[in-house]
Amino acid sequence: MNEKLPGTVLVDDLRSFVDGRVAHVARSSRAGIEALERHRGERVDELWLDHDLGENDTIWPVVEVLERAAFEGRPFDVGLVYVHSANPAGAEKIIQALRRWGYDVRSAAGSPQVGYLSEAD
Repeated sequence: MNEKLPGTVLVDDLRSFVDGRVAHVARSSRAGIEALERHRGERVDELWLDHDLGENDTIWPVVEVLERAAFEGRPFDVGLVYVHSANPAGAEKIIQALRRWGYDVRSAAGSPQVGYLSEAD
């Protein structure tokens, strides 16, 4: 399969990019992990992470995959990680955890780039 994967991955249960950019969108932590694994060995220019993913799901399983990869000396090739969560305490923990492992992480809380596209989303 030679299909070029989008260089941006968004893990968020409800929001999408409002500018319509091409991105791999994952709506759960499990789908987020699957998206990262599909991108293994390829550059992910931007990884956007929300903390709370609905029901009892959070971004932590995704963060743990990123941490484990870095611990094993095989970090994912991610340009920038944006944490756009509206959960300030959760967002700060994600930022601290990923920075500790060498990922370039920025807070993007309240970013106008992600939002609810319609009531049906």
